[in-house]
Amino acid sequence: MNCRQCPRSCNVSRESEAGTLGCCGVPWQPKIARAALHFWEEPCISGEEGSGTVFFSGCNLGCVYCQNQSISQGRNGKPISIERLSEIFLELQGQRANNINLVTPSHYYPQIKEALSLIRGKLKIPVISNTSSYDSIESLKAMEGDLDIFLADYKYESAELARRYSRATDYPMVAKQALKEMFRQTGEPVFDERGIMQRGMIIRHLLLPGCLEDSKSAIRYLYETFGDSVYLSIMNQYTPLPHVKKYPELDRRVTEEEYDELVDFALELGVENAFIQEGEAAQESFIPEFDV
Repeated sequence: MNCRQCPRSCNVSRESEAGTLGCCGVPWQPKIARAALHFWEEPCISGEEGSGTVFFSGCNLGCVYCQNQSISQGRNGKPISIERLSEIFLELQGQRANNINLVTPSHYYPQIKEALSLIRGKLKIPVISNTSSYDSIESLKAMEGDLDIFLADYKYESAELARRYSRATDYPMVAKQALKEMFRQTGEPVFDERGIMQRGMIIRHLLLPGCLEDSKSAIRYLYETFGDSVYLSIMNQYTPLPHVKKYPELDRRVTEEEYDELVDFALELGVENAFIQEGEAAQESFIPEFDV
């Protein structure tokens, strides 16, 4: 079967013995770099117990500044069977995880769906798609009923920034359509008695150096489209890792003044349901070590 799983539509046979790879850079067999409790997500996701996070290798977007580059583009990780993937989900549940948090899952949606079908009735916690939002509508519709929460990025309003930093001029158009489909599936947010999200959407936006005006446009779009029916997560944790040296404008951290201006802009728009990061968020502790 030739892969048209994401908007890149590579149309390569990821299942072939020749190991043909598309833009995501990984074969059809699930490959993961890490599965563990993670405590650095938004409070309603991690809580005190942690989020049961599974980091998938490969990525269909490939942002030049990715903090997880060793797995998204370096493709570090270990191939596992679909049966083993389902076992990992149950093991994380057994560790009292608040949810199963699938990081960069888009290129593995069919395999994830199969893994979830093997443990239907046994898995009692919500399943999260932690996605760049560079998702096709067809793949999202195929997952309807299997995903409870979308922890989704909206990276750029500018097609030019999307081209320069993610090789995807169509990112804003694709992501807007994808976010609307995600919201159709989840609807208004639902929380349990502890304040842990059980259903709904959190849309993340990471402020990049020198991109304040684009970030304002992105926040405006999101609020005008979804209002307070979704939560926004306005992030300042951008970390200039060594591989961004060829993009000098990205080779610095976001200033406190830039971030404060973006938060103030959101508040002036009327945003009420939002997460903001206080203090010096761009620390190495936000970047997990990847191992198998």
